[in-house]
Amino acid sequence: MTTRETTALLPLSDLDLSLSLGDRFMVMAYGAIQWPLLLRSLHGGRKKDKADLLAYLGLPLDSLPNLGSWKSDTRFLWHIVSTIEELRPAQVVELGCGASTFVAARALQIFGGGSIVSFDQHAEFAKATQGWIRENNMAADVRHAPLGTPPVGWPGHWYQLSDVPTEIDLLIVDGPPWAIHPYVRGSASSLFPLIRPGGRVLLDDAARPGERMVARRWRKEHLNMQFTLDSQGAKGTLIGHKHPA
Repeated sequence: MTTRETTALLPLSDLDLSLSLGDRFMVMAYGAIQWPLLLRSLHGGRKKDKADLLAYLGLPLDSLPNLGSWKSDTRFLWHIVSTIEELRPAQVVELGCGASTFVAARALQIFGGGSIVSFDQHAEFAKATQGWIRENNMAADVRHAPLGTPPVGWPGHWYQLSDVPTEIDLLIVDGPPWAIHPYVRGSASSLFPLIRPGGRVLLDDAARPGERMVARRWRKEHLNMQFTLDSQGAKGTLIGHKHPA
């Protein structure tokens, strides 16, 4: 499949991963708690909001797929665009490619010309996303990063990253999926030391219980950053600001 096709109910399969009994229990427990949010996430935003976003970026109406489910909703995409327009970042790093990569690449193209490196655990999906962006005369470096051992102190599995830019202005966290572990995206904090003073973090799906627990821990452990939750949209966005040096 490509990122332009109709959104499926579930994310791409990660069944090749070996989940521990404890991880499986956590997924089942949080699934029972957050099912209303998962159903809500099927709505990717109003068609008007999507049309407004594409018009703002100078893109045709059919540029993006149906949003929702495991894809970014319109509200999160607007956060990406507005942050890039404000910061004019030289370097964006993204975890989990797709519609967010496409929108970020276009925003960088028209607001400052920075670059984006995006990592995804699915090699074919990363390749399709790379091709989709190139077909639209935009640039992004989309890389396959299989999931494996997470950083010390975090559960689940995490991207096995290589050649990560040493200075990051904007970190976009849109993966891996919660079905690996409700706290799986907490490992993104391993990249926080690379974020420049004044840089940002955007965490998708931030209204879910697992991401709220991640946010609580980030607030306790990273006192040089300030985190706020935008609960609007279908999924919620956590916005992290790194204090100036």
